[in-house]
Amino acid sequence: MAAMTSFVLRRLLGVVPVFFVVSVTVFLLIHLVPGDPIDNLMRAGSSPALREQMAVKYGLDKSLFEQYVIWMGEVLTLDFGTSIIQARPVGALIAQNLPDSLLLGGSAFLFSTVAGIGGGVLAARYYGTRIDSGITTGILLGSTVPSFWLGLLLILVFAVWLGWVPVSGARGWTSLILPVIAAGLGGVALVARVTKVAMIEIGRQDFVMLLRAKGVPEHTIRLRHILRHALVPVISILGLRIGWILGGAITVEVVFARPGLGSLLIRALNQRDYPLVQGCLLMLAMAVILGTVMGDIAQAAMDPRQRETSK
Repeated sequence: MAAMTSFVLRRLLGVVPVFFVVSVTVFLLIHLVPGDPIDNLMRAGSSPALREQMAVKYGLDKSLFEQYVIWMGEVLTLDFGTSIIQARPVGALIAQNLPDSLLLGGSAFLFSTVAGIGGGVLAARYYGTRIDSGITTGILLGSTVPSFWLGLLLILVFAVWLGWVPVSGARGWTSLILPVIAAGLGGVALVARVTKVAMIEIGRQDFVMLLRAKGVPEHTIRLRHILRHALVPVISILGLRIGWILGGAITVEVVFARPGLGSLLIRALNQRDYPLVQGCLLMLAMAVILGTVMGDIAQAAMDPRQRETSK
């Protein structure tokens, strides 16, 4: 118990320097892009004096270092600032759009987990057969096709040609089917590949041969022993997918015209709305970081050796 607590504390403390590095990167990236939000606020023919007044109002007249210190001071008090274009708190805008992204990301994560583990188990069970070849081919295609291109293809086939589901929007559960497939298929490929390799490797170990020699049924060996050990690396991959799926949902939201952080972020980028872009990007980056930490903790809980190797 003490070893696990120490492991969790080390992982959480390790998030602190990463958070500051990510915040600096996010801040510099958006500020180094040409243009600023004042361009979207000023009318044609506005005087330079008015532009300067607007820059002072929103703190854009200060140096980048001063702007970062002010922003980070607000973030540490859970105040992400105010959207320059929409004149609303960034935290409120994120909270308004986050549920839609969580619904899509969570559904895609569940789809990736169930389909990925199931596909990996089947591929390992029928290793070297046509079933394995078919699943492996599907895994290869799923891991190489970009989610936005896949989304467009799914819209063309199932929404336009067949008319089975809505083309876009968020009207009912049927409008969630295609976005979930587009956002989660890459995860299915990754999870299935890791599950298959892990099960094949563990299936060759001595303790599995001993179980077979004792007459333990094959399905019991695979599900209760091999799969349980194979889930250790899979859990780590799933931890990464928690954050990446939320980030990947952004492009899918744009393709399917769904509300969420993706639409909010793209609109803020076009308007150079610094506080809103910074808040959205920081939220997505922290989702990836925390997902990784959660995966490490879950993996350490399943395999005590992970706690020792991290010291």
